[in-house]
Amino acid sequence: MKDVKVFGIGFQKTGTSSLGKALEVLGYRVGGYNDFRSMADDPDLTMEMVIEHAHAMVERYDAMKDTPWPILYKEMDQAYPGSKFIHVVRSTESWMRSARRDFGTHPNFMHRLIYGCDFPAGNEDVWVARYEQHNREVLEYFHGRDSDFISLDLNKGEVCFERICAFLGEPVPDVDWPHVNQRADKKRRMFVAKVLRKIGVGK
Repeated sequence: MKDVKVFGIGFQKTGTSSLGKALEVLGYRVGGYNDFRSMADDPDLTMEMVIEHAHAMVERYDAMKDTPWPILYKEMDQAYPGSKFIHVVRSTESWMRSARRDFGTHPNFMHRLIYGCDFPAGNEDVWVARYEQHNREVLEYFHGRDSDFISLDLNKGEVCFERICAFLGEPVPDVDWPHVNQRADKKRRMFVAKVLRKIGVGK
C-alpha cells in the first residue's frame, strides 16, 4: 500500500481510464466505477449508501477514479487528510459529445444521483450545467492548495506522466502515457458485461 491516497476527481469521460492505468504503472492499486456498478441498478440508491461503500473501497486501494469519486472529494478530503487530488477536465463540448455517445438513453440510478436524471440524451443542458458546476466548485474548494491538488486540461495535453509524477513525487516511467477506453474497446466491454449480466455472471 502507498502511504498517501490519490483521488481522481475529474468527471467521467475526462480520460479516467487512462489515468487509472497510468497510476497502475506507477505502482498504485486503483479502484474505479466497477466497484459501484451494481448500485447503478438500485432505484433506492442514496448518497449515504455511496459514501459508506466508498469508505470501504478506500481501505482496499491506493488510488480511486471515475464515478462516483469526483463528487466525493469533500468527504474524502476530510476523512483522509494528506491525500492527493487529481482533477482532469476537457472542453464542455467534447465532454458532452462523449457522454451522449456512450450513455445515450441508458437508465442509471448513479447518474440520476449525480446529474438529477439518468442519461444525457435529451438532457444535455442538465448534464452540462452539472459538469461545469463541478469543475468550478472543485477549483474553489482547493484554491491555494497546490501541494495536494492539481487540475489538468486534457485538450491542452497537460495530462502526462511528467505532470502527474511531479505532483505525486514519483519517478517518471520510461513508457508512453496509456490511452485506453477507446470507442471500439468500450463497446466490446459493454457488450460482454451485458451478456454476462443476462446469464447471471458478475452480478
